[in-house]
Amino acid sequence: MTPETADSWDVIVIGAGPPGENAADYAGRDGLTTALVERELVGGECSYWACMPSKALLRPAELLGAARAMPGLKEAVGPLALDVASVLDRRDSFTSHHDDSGQVSWAQGAGIDVVRGHGRLRGEKTVEVTTADGMVRTLTARHAVVLATGTRAAVPPIPGLGEALPWTSRDVTNLHEVPEAVVVIGGGVVACESVTWLRALGCRTVTLVEGGARLLGRTEPFAGELVAESLRDAGVILHLGRTVTAVERGELVEPREGYGHGGPVTVTLDDGTTITADEVLVAAGRVPNSDDIGLESVGVSPNAHGYVDVDDHMGVPGTEWLYAIGDLCGKALLTHMGKYQARVAGDVIAARAGGRALDDERFVDLADAGAVPQVTFTEPEVGSVGLTVAEAQERGIDVEAVEYDLGQVAGASLLRDGYTGRANLVIDRRRDVVVGATFVGSGVAELVHSATVAIIGEVPVSRLWHAVPSYPTVSEIWLRLLETLRQQRRTP
Repeated sequence: MTPETADSWDVIVIGAGPPGENAADYAGRDGLTTALVERELVGGECSYWACMPSKALLRPAELLGAARAMPGLKEAVGPLALDVASVLDRRDSFTSHHDDSGQVSWAQGAGIDVVRGHGRLRGEKTVEVTTADGMVRTLTARHAVVLATGTRAAVPPIPGLGEALPWTSRDVTNLHEVPEAVVVIGGGVVACESVTWLRALGCRTVTLVEGGARLLGRTEPFAGELVAESLRDAGVILHLGRTVTAVERGELVEPREGYGHGGPVTVTLDDGTTITADEVLVAAGRVPNSDDIGLESVGVSPNAHGYVDVDDHMGVPGTEWLYAIGDLCGKALLTHMGKYQARVAGDVIAARAGGRALDDERFVDLADAGAVPQVTFTEPEVGSVGLTVAEAQERGIDVEAVEYDLGQVAGASLLRDGYTGRANLVIDRRRDVVVGATFVGSGVAELVHSATVAIIGEVPVSRLWHAVPSYPTVSEIWLRLLETLRQQRRTP
């Protein structure tokens, strides 16, 4: 018989990534006892395999590019390349060399217990945890269980792809050897950011294959077009509107994260083109980790896409004790949105445990309905929030859009010579409020929050006129967009 021990807490969270950590923290701030169950590293995907390592790889490339676009610096920099070893060492410092002791110390300091092992539901308010050595612990929650198990990289059913042991996002963010040639399957955020740092780190041949007609297909069309132009200028080979039909690799080795997985790999496209590379990277979406967490034991089924549906309090419909947050609920696969959902869930759980009414906006997920911010750290950066023109129209909103060349803004032109960028606002005509914004250009990431505030606050366009941007900063784009909108409205 498998040895068992029993433990109980007020709240048990399965998955100790940033959303899980936040849910436990916020529930615990009101005096509830909490436990985090984690089978890998406390801190999750973001800390070790996604946000932190990827941005640590991109920042040096961004700075070198900025220096080469600035007289006085470009002469000093000349043809110098990045010191790859130093870049990778700095990356490793941000991932704590995959040592989560610091995160565990934070949790314990916040009064959160950490339980190691794979957690799955085994009935109402019951979690079974299987440890690495096969031990089983049965945990009981007095008030709530929160599911925060995230997603994993999707590997499409392309003939030969799985057998070729492709790289995923975990390999490319934790690479220890820079391949000479890489083929990237996908054209979204992960793909575009990956090819950016691969080229900057010295990968000689980087090829990106995307089935859609443009990159970053969920953004405004001009965003993907500007990124594609920049990538081509950097030497990246783009095959847009093409699909991979077969992958073949002869020699295989035991895969180690961030190292080569075998000999040369051949990728065949639907037009007959063949590409030979050292590695093939799959960046073609994510799959929710909902398949081994015991949902069936409590009568819950994932939706058609594998995600766990939730209500506006982040609760799973049909239960009064089960919640799902982060990537698992499929609302917005972004760390900051998962942490936001966790704050909502943590507050809701604490209020319900204390018998308090949920009559405050902090107990409701408002942002996921149309105020989701995101930044793609390519060169140029793409920052967006809310709805695109197409998305707004699909929702039946009568919209008008306004665009402006960011390179014509004084603050932007001072950042670098030859500044290239564009911005737009999507405006709901009936309410006269901004429902979407996209900024493309160097340093635009910091513009996104101002647009997020305008959207979530439903600030009327007439009031935005009185938000005076500092000069000379890139924020002046707000004034230029509003001036262009005024001119559009005056023109018959």
